[in-house]
Amino acid sequence: MGRTIGIDLGTTNSVVAFLEHDRAEVIPNPEGSKTTPSVVFFKEDGEIIVGELAKRQVVSHSRHIIRSVKRLMGQRYSQLKDNLDRFPFEIVQGEDDRILIDVGSKRVSPEEVSAEVLKKMKATAEGFLGEIINEAVITVPAYFNDNQRQATKKAAELAGLQVMRIINEPTAASLAYGLRKEKNEKISVFDFGGGTFDISILELSEDIFEVRSTNGDTHLGGDDIDAILYDYIRQRIQDTHGIDVQQDVQAVQRVWECAEKVKCELSTLKKTTISLPFIVADESGPKHFAEELLREKFTELIQPILERLIPTCRRALMDAKLSTTDITTVLLIGGSTRIPAVQEMVKEFFGKTPCKSVNPDEAVAVGAAIQSGVISGALQEVLLLDVTPLSLGIELQGGISSVLIPRNSNIPTTATKRFTTVSDNQTAVRIHVLQGERKRASENRTLAYFRLIDIASAPKEVPEVEVKFHIDANGILNVSATDLSSGSMKEVKVEAHQQVTEAGIDQIVREAEEKTEEDRMFVEQSRKKTRAEKIYSMLSSFIESEGAKLTEEDRDEIKEAMIRLDFAIQQNDYDEMEKAEKILLELGEKYSELFYIYKITEM
Repeated sequence: MGRTIGIDLGTTNSVVAFLEHDRAEVIPNPEGSKTTPSVVFFKEDGEIIVGELAKRQVVSHSRHIIRSVKRLMGQRYSQLKDNLDRFPFEIVQGEDDRILIDVGSKRVSPEEVSAEVLKKMKATAEGFLGEIINEAVITVPAYFNDNQRQATKKAAELAGLQVMRIINEPTAASLAYGLRKEKNEKISVFDFGGGTFDISILELSEDIFEVRSTNGDTHLGGDDIDAILYDYIRQRIQDTHGIDVQQDVQAVQRVWECAEKVKCELSTLKKTTISLPFIVADESGPKHFAEELLREKFTELIQPILERLIPTCRRALMDAKLSTTDITTVLLIGGSTRIPAVQEMVKEFFGKTPCKSVNPDEAVAVGAAIQSGVISGALQEVLLLDVTPLSLGIELQGGISSVLIPRNSNIPTTATKRFTTVSDNQTAVRIHVLQGERKRASENRTLAYFRLIDIASAPKEVPEVEVKFHIDANGILNVSATDLSSGSMKEVKVEAHQQVTEAGIDQIVREAEEKTEEDRMFVEQSRKKTRAEKIYSMLSSFIESEGAKLTEEDRDEIKEAMIRLDFAIQQNDYDEMEKAEKILLELGEKYSELFYIYKITEM
């Protein structure tokens, strides 16, 4: 096995590291920096430039430069069509609702753009180490879903890298912090980067790293702060000169660049100057804009972003069954944690000063390199136990979600459940794979659909179909369904099929908590309706086969109750269903030898 590198594929910057003599080291790029901007410049002549040199061309070649593409990984166009103005490049809809980015001479997918960044990381490592690199451990936000992890893996393959492991960013940072500390502690890894926010609670016991819980938002990061500053600066320019910079592509890019610069400067300075000479022009000539911005005003502007951080931390602690007093260390990673207001908010919530013993830009890549050592056997004493962030299951009859793997389960993991058919002589079933916390299937994220065919023909509820979920160490899901009678089996590696409107995972969990009673009522009504439909079906068969043995009066009464029951089912009238069922059950007792109403098995 050749050398394996660790790569932090970041929204804003990417970092590569390697393990040498049980010690992880970050590799500087050819430009001499240990961080490489995740910016790709597609030149019209076909040349592709990645990193700082590409970033410098943003204003003059904005149409051909892509940045912050990580937010688009594993997404669908329909999810983003209402927020396209938040991306400083042109996004178009491809086949099957795929996202494509127009770079002038061609259109590329987010995976292809990320592949160019990974190629840069690969070349950086090869140049430094003097050998060919084919294997890598790559990090992703803890709350990346299965689609996003698959997209990351595809990008690596396009870059000529075999992914040995996909590891969550907070978990990687904990490895960088806790390796060989030889003490037991519970830590919180607060990861606020350019495009995502994660918090993980881990328990460190010598060289065992166990993730107790994870929570976060894949659409909350420094880019959102840049967007707030962009809107503020754009509005101030319009108030001053009466001209909207949105009409000028180069002006737009300059304001975006200025917004990021202001954010970075106010993370260390009390005030800065927004300076944009020749930013707009009208009939009277070019216009300049310069204005002082204080850190206090900056903090006020980004308050809506800051307010979204702490509820996520609170839920992570709740899932871990811990309180803030149980946490011994709070580790800050991600460039956005350099903002003083973020640090102060973390300190106030946890009641302790955050730890700054690891470099927030490098810790994730260092942890990935350490994980590469674990895989190769160079660090045999380290045991890493990660978790899956959301529940996984399938849809049952009545639109109910049945969970196979609960959220915060340790991975890798496997779970199986047996299900049955709902119609006589049913020879196929559709498996609808879900991710989310709601009991109502339609409110969860769809990961995949597939069909199991050639089921042995039999009366309903007789066949047994075993559904198996397996999450590998990369957090990627494989699903199989097997008819235990015929042996027919279908297996899929879950990929995107259709997704509900994108929301932060933090919001998904919160909505599930808020709508617990609504979901309980939905499940209860769904089961009532399923029971009523089964009773109606059995009565139809009963009347057809045994109706001649009934008195005409009873036969007419049963048919009348059946009509009443059928109407109640069609109208979703649950009280009327119960009344009709009661009549039918009473009639059933008179003909117990001929007619039996089956109890409905719990799903």
